[in-house]
Parts: sequence; C-alpha cells; structure tokens
Amino acid sequence: MTAGTAPPALRIAGATKRFGAVVALDAVDLEVAHGEVLALLGDNGAGKSTLIKCVSGVHQFDAGTVEIDGTAVSLGSPADARGAGIETVYQDLALFDNLDPAANFYAGREDAGPRWLPRGLRLLRRRAMSESTAEVLSRLQVGLPDQRAGVGLLSGGQRQAIAVARAAAFASSIVILDEPTAALGLRESRRVLDLILRLRGEGRAVIVVSHAMDHVMEIADRAVVMRRGRKVGEERPTPENQQKIVSLIVGGV
Repeated sequence: MTAGTAPPALRIAGATKRFGAVVALDAVDLEVAHGEVLALLGDNGAGKSTLIKCVSGVHQFDAGTVEIDGTAVSLGSPADARGAGIETVYQDLALFDNLDPAANFYAGREDAGPRWLPRGLRLLRRRAMSESTAEVLSRLQVGLPDQRAGVGLLSGGQRQAIAVARAAAFASSIVILDEPTAALGLRESRRVLDLILRLRGEGRAVIVVSHAMDHVMEIADRAVVMRRGRKVGEERPTPENQQKIVSLIVGGV
C-alpha cells in the first residue's frame, strides 16, 4: 500500500485451518477492495467454504491474520464478523418463509423502543423497520409484488434478492455471497447479478463464491482460484484469461 492509498476492505494473510489431520486451508493470502467484486473459485473441497466460514466467524483460523480497513480484527464468532461489518448470504438464505421482508431483515436485531414497560419489555418499532427495509429495497432496485407478504410466497430470485439486500443493509464493509445464482433461471439470475453490480457501485467489497463461470466473467473484477486448501492463482476474468482460470481450477497448470 502506497502513501495516500486506502487499505483494502479485507486483507487475509497466512490463513490456515485444520480439521484434525486434514489441512483445509494452507497459508492463504487474500485481499478485496471497496468497490470490487472478487470471485472465489475452485472445485468442491478446494477450501472456499472453509475460508468464507472463517471470515464469517463460523470457524476460526488456526493461524494467520485478518484486517478490516487496515485494522487487525479477531473473528471469534458470527457476531464478531457482523460487528466488523461483514455479512454473509449462504445458499440456504436463512429466511423465515412466514415473515415479510422487513421482519426477515431485522430478525435477531429488531428495532425496539426503550425498556419502560413492565418487566423490561420493549415495543417493536414496526413502522420504522418497514420503512427502512422499503428504502433499502428501493435503493437497490429490488421490486416485490407485495412487501407485506411472507417471503415463502415469492420466487427464488426474489427471495435471493431479499437475502442479498438484507446483507447490504447491515454490512458496513464486506458482503459475502455463496453461490448466489444457484438454481435460478436466466431472468432471476440476471436480477441477482445486477444487484451485485449495484453493491459494487455503492462501494461495497463483494466476495462471490460461484461455479457459474459465465457469471464470474461478467461481474467479477478479479478471480482467486483455490485447490486443496491453497490459493493457486489469481487472474482478471477476461475472455483471454478464461481458459487459464479453468485450467487453474481443474489443475491443468
């Protein structure tokens, strides 16, 4: 980093994780900047999921350092990661089908008034939560047929968009997306990809784990390839580099 240059949103150095005798991550270095989409690629078992779970606080690195905006942090739990400005959307989305988008946005972090009721009870600020959710969805151009309906009634793409928008609402620094277009059709995938590009335009650092190479080529600024727990290459996802990226994934180079 040169003088006057902002530090990356996320810097990982020497990240190592073992599960018994299995080395899941072997001295991995990784950086992602604000306003950048980084694709994390590799076959099953490459270490991608372990890496994002460690960054999300689900697992803890056995060795290595993590910096957020140039400041060293300890990610001992998902709460630590959220407190550091990191939000993750896994493939299962973790949405409550019977709740509307606003209730899903604020599940576990409800906006409530002061503790003046008997036994310390508090009133939920439902209108404020609904208005805040509507503002985020509008800003990110997420259109829904009815913002008061349970999300179980929405399409797969709309559900994915709600999960991504929820992450964007609370992530001050980094949004991690695990296979965000898996099982979606062409039109719904398009909407999710556009949403990711809007996050980049807002200055978020976005890490996308994906097997969809065509999507990676369209939205990612850089691609980091992992294999057997190690970082084996990093390339710009351009048409000229596509075959090289594929070769790194399958072990051809």
